[in-house]
Amino acid sequence: MSATLVVKDLSAGHGDRTLFSGLDLVVAPGDVIGVVGANGAGKSTLLRLLAGLDTPQTGSVRRTPSSATVGYLPQESERRPGETVREFLGRRTGVTEAQRELDAATELLSRGEGADEYSDALDRWLALGGADLPERAETVADDLGLSIDLDAHMTGLSGGQAARASLASLLLSRYDVVLLDEPTNDLDLAGLERLERFVDDLQTGTVLVSHDREFLARTVTSVVELDLAQQQINKFGGGYAAYLEERETARRHAREAYEEYADTKQGLVDRARSQRAWMEKGVKNARRKAPDNDKIGRKFRTEATEKQAAKARQTERLIERLEVVEEPRKEWELRMSIAAAPRSGAVVATLRGVVVHRGDFTLGPVDLQLDWADRAVLTGANGSGKTTLLGVLLGRISPDEGTAALGPGVVVGEVDQARGLFAGDGTVLDVFARVLPDQAPGEIRTLLAKFGLKADHVHRPANSLSPGERTRAGLALLQARGVNLLVLDEPTNHLDLPAIEQLESALESYDGTLLLVTHDRRMLDSITTTRRFEAVDGKISSR
Repeated sequence: MSATLVVKDLSAGHGDRTLFSGLDLVVAPGDVIGVVGANGAGKSTLLRLLAGLDTPQTGSVRRTPSSATVGYLPQESERRPGETVREFLGRRTGVTEAQRELDAATELLSRGEGADEYSDALDRWLALGGADLPERAETVADDLGLSIDLDAHMTGLSGGQAARASLASLLLSRYDVVLLDEPTNDLDLAGLERLERFVDDLQTGTVLVSHDREFLARTVTSVVELDLAQQQINKFGGGYAAYLEERETARRHAREAYEEYADTKQGLVDRARSQRAWMEKGVKNARRKAPDNDKIGRKFRTEATEKQAAKARQTERLIERLEVVEEPRKEWELRMSIAAAPRSGAVVATLRGVVVHRGDFTLGPVDLQLDWADRAVLTGANGSGKTTLLGVLLGRISPDEGTAALGPGVVVGEVDQARGLFAGDGTVLDVFARVLPDQAPGEIRTLLAKFGLKADHVHRPANSLSPGERTRAGLALLQARGVNLLVLDEPTNHLDLPAIEQLESALESYDGTLLLVTHDRRMLDSITTTRRFEAVDGKISSR
């Protein structure tokens, strides 16, 4: 079905805080609209409004035709206890709900009622691909290398398997409008390429939120920027590269316009001040110098003073008639550095003949050594053993064979893929106090504020933080602690674009040992590395 979303005067916020307002947008078939903006600008909120899951403060979202199906795929795919992979795919594709509606309509029809309802429910079920979903699910799972029984429980999958299952749900979906919130998170390079082909081949309207710069550059046809700092909504035609160029030009022009206005106003204010000073000086001189019988001199000085007053009033009117140009507000920026501990020994970490068995999967044997100041990148497909390797390297997992050891003086700083430090229900302040016992609560609050985590975050349960907030909290710990072995597992997941750029800058200036796991293609190109490792089916090779 050819379907369009029409958005009129849409506004959203939390309490008294406005995220965005006055948004007008048309999502037509074939459009791929990228939504960008800082964390907290309202990107996910916008997608939920477009999906009809939340109610806007003002405005409307209209589907044409009204029977069009809108698929919203959130950034964190919920793994429900007891739900199988097959059931997960049915839920995410909308087929399960459509089947439920069809069953109810069939029951009505069996009683001689609801013929129209049955027809509509059947059309919806067919349009969403319910007729052949089981066969397609098996085929797509095989294509993605998801070599598991689809009746296995989602909660029992590894991180890599869960990522492939989420990608499978995308590839199987047949919505009339597709809304994707951070679809690239946790995907490996092959998954990213498959996702890009899927988006390129869609004939539907698509709205996506992503912080993967290469993915945006390869897919979107236009960009909507939610500018929280300026409280503006900016729309840019063309792709992501055109957006970056136009945005930079627009910001430069805005700054130049303000500076020209400010210089002009200041010049007029200075002139008016001088004219008033000359006028007041003239009045004083007239009173002091003019003798009582010097009528001509007094008249001359009075007229000169009145002329200065007239000039001052004229200058003030010019100031009032100036068209005000508001100063562009600076966006909050993550300005981070990574504190370095004293250097470790020459050998930072070693694995000798390491083998780890995890069910049907085997890592190894692995022989690997990290030396002081190595800058290493580890890449590989989901499920190839990267996370297991990190667990052995950092002592969380004991090898079944071989030995693993950290060198003398090694101080590890880690941001793990699951952001596990912030998975509990203790407050954010509690987590930081436990890791940084020598830091006063006030110092911790100041640190968190620098990473965009303000007073209302500090006493919240850590597991209530958004994915992006959890990542920033993890980075804040790195800035506070001195480390000399930095291990980052997919650090760009859920970070906004400015924060990713700041992280890249901080990594370039970090002079300890670095081990980075990422599928962010632009980060792989921008970070200086000395060694590269690749994981393939449990084998680790150096290249």
